[in-house]
Amino acid sequence: MATRSRTSVKNVQNENSTSSQGNLDFQLQNDTIVEQKQKEREARKHLVLWKKPLRTLQYFFLECILQTKNWIVRLRTKKRTLSAIFLLAAIFLILYYFDGPHMTYFHKWQKTILWCGYWIGLGILSSVGLGTGLHTFLLYLGPHIAAVTLAAFECMSVQFPEPPYPDQIVCPEKMEEFMTIWTIISKVRLEAFMWGFGTAIGELPPYFMARAARLTGVDPDDEDYEEALAQEEEENPHSLSSKAKLAVKNLIQRAGFLGIMLCASIPNPLFDLAGITCGHFLVPFATFFGATVIGKAVIKMHIQKIFVVLTFSEHHVDALVDWIGYFPKFGPSLQAPFREFLRKQKANLHRPVGTHVESSQSWLQWVFEKLVIIMILYFVLSIINSTAQSFMARLQRLKREEKDKKAQE
Repeated sequence: MATRSRTSVKNVQNENSTSSQGNLDFQLQNDTIVEQKQKEREARKHLVLWKKPLRTLQYFFLECILQTKNWIVRLRTKKRTLSAIFLLAAIFLILYYFDGPHMTYFHKWQKTILWCGYWIGLGILSSVGLGTGLHTFLLYLGPHIAAVTLAAFECMSVQFPEPPYPDQIVCPEKMEEFMTIWTIISKVRLEAFMWGFGTAIGELPPYFMARAARLTGVDPDDEDYEEALAQEEEENPHSLSSKAKLAVKNLIQRAGFLGIMLCASIPNPLFDLAGITCGHFLVPFATFFGATVIGKAVIKMHIQKIFVVLTFSEHHVDALVDWIGYFPKFGPSLQAPFREFLRKQKANLHRPVGTHVESSQSWLQWVFEKLVIIMILYFVLSIINSTAQSFMARLQRLKREEKDKKAQE
C-alpha cells in the first residue's frame, strides 16, 4: 500500500510539473506574439508620406487595387440588388429627361435632394476613416449656422428662402418683433439633421469590419479592441485614455441601445471603439445604427446647434468684439477688421434683391480659406497613410501565418 501511494504521489507530481511547464510555454508563446504585434504596430506608425513617401504610395495603390477587386467580387454576388439599382436609375433618368406633368415635382424636390445629399456627404467625411475624418462641422456646418444666426438677428426674421439658400441671404421686408433661439434652430434643422445622419453612416465601417471578423473567425489583428485595451491597461492602467476606452466598452456591453445612444450623443472621439465593440459582440445592425442616428443626428446636433446659436447671438458677438480690444498692444488692430467684416455682412443683408455684391476679400476670409485647404490636405494625407498602413498590416499578417505553418510542420 505504501509503495502504491508513493507511486501515485509521484505520478501526480509529474502531471503537475508537466502542466506547469505547459502553462509556462503557453505564456511565453503568448508574450512572444504580443511583443511581435507591438513591433509591427511601431513599424506601421513609421509608414507615412513624410518619412517613406515611395513605399507609402506603393502600398496605398496596392491596397486600393485589392479593395477594388474585393468590391467587384462582392457586387457579382449581389446581382438582384444591382439590377434593382440600375432599374431605378433608368426610370429616374427617363422621367427626368422627358417632359410631362411630373416635371413640376422634379424641379421642386431636385434642389432639396441635392442640398440634403451635400450635407450627408460632409457628415460622412467627418466621421469615416477611423479617426482620419475631415472636420466638416468646424469648416462648413458651424459657419453656416453662425451665418444664419447673425442674419436672423440682423433681419429679425428667418423668412429668407428655404434651403438651399442662394449665394447670399437677403433680409425680407417683413420683420418680427423678437427673435428666439428655437426659431433659428428650426431654420437650420434640415441641414443639421442630414449632417448628423451622414456622421452616423460614417461610423458603419468599423462596425462591419469587426462583425465580419467575428463571424468568419478571423483574428482582427491589431484592430482587435480587446487586445488594445488589455495592452494599454497593462502599460498605463491609470491613463485617462485607458479609463475612457474601458468606460465606453463597459457602458455598451451593459446598457446596449441606451449605451450606444449615450456615446453617440456627446462629442466622443472614441466612438470608433463603440462600433468595433458592437460589431465584435454581434449587436444587431438596426440597434447599432438606430441608436447612432438618434444620438448623433437628433440629440448631439441639437446640443451643437444651441451652442453655436448662443455663441453667435448678436449681443454675444458684439461683446466678443469689444473684448478683443482689451488685448494688450494687438487688441485695437485686431478689433478694427472684425468690426469692418461684421459691418459689411450686415450691409449685404439689406441690399435689394438681385443687386451685385462687390467681391472684396478680407483677411479673415483669406485665413479661413487657407485653413480649409490645410485641413483638406491633412485629410487626404491621413487617408493615404492609413490605407498604406492597412496593406502593410495585411503583409505582416501573411508573414506571421506562413511562419506559424512552418513551425507546425
